[in-house]
Amino acid sequence: MSKFQKIVAFIRQIYSKEEFIPLHAPVFRGNERKYVLDTIESTFVSSVGAYVDKFEEMMKEYTGSKYAVAIVNGTSALHIALKLVGVEKDDLVITQPLSFVATCNAISYLGAEPAFIDVDKATMGMSVDALRSFLEDVTMKDGVAIHTRTGKKVTACVPMHTFGFPCNIDQIVELCDAHNITVVEDSAESIGSFYKERHTGSFGKVGIFSFNGNKTITSGAGGILITDEKAIGEKAKYITTQAKVPHKWDFFHDEIGYNYRCSN
Repeated sequence: MSKFQKIVAFIRQIYSKEEFIPLHAPVFRGNERKYVLDTIESTFVSSVGAYVDKFEEMMKEYTGSKYAVAIVNGTSALHIALKLVGVEKDDLVITQPLSFVATCNAISYLGAEPAFIDVDKATMGMSVDALRSFLEDVTMKDGVAIHTRTGKKVTACVPMHTFGFPCNIDQIVELCDAHNITVVEDSAESIGSFYKERHTGSFGKVGIFSFNGNKTITSGAGGILITDEKAIGEKAKYITTQAKVPHKWDFFHDEIGYNYRCSN
């Protein structure tokens, strides 16, 4: 019996029923109301506020990452992550077909094209064997991976930890590193999931999480981008706050930015 089948059997045993079991129903039984009222009373209800800073610090500590940037949702976090690792128009980005549409939507926002790799039954995540087979059709030219059949540059790989089950992410990273392909982990569903004693999202150059209402923990909406790369962490925070150059009164923006910061 695979890990996935064991979990399904465990859930069925807990609920003792065969009818539909919802993926997740939000439960509020702690200090949620108190914290929301704190935010309202502070008047800092948008992208600047104590809870945004606290959330980022807690995510850094929990995932073991050096940088965490709170973003309006997981899809936007993935969009920014792909942009910052250099994905451009007409590039190929490796990903998996078993995922929510947001995974390939974020790729499409940049004008890139998803290249779908099959998943393993045991993990429901990207198959290492299928990835290895796909990479046999990739040749290196001046340090850049080129898909031989289409002639397109293969810039990034986005494996997704389906329903929080970690895929064989270390092997995926190893294969991609050998071809100079950057791994961006779609960890939207896997807060609290560890693989070989490391939190998901910390294996690739960038990882993203979602805190939508159907996730393990929720902020209503919201996402997080994590990384150990200083340049990516600082740039992510900068361009998700409209790329505004810090100044006491002048509003000067030196590049195209995004209104992507999470609300307090």
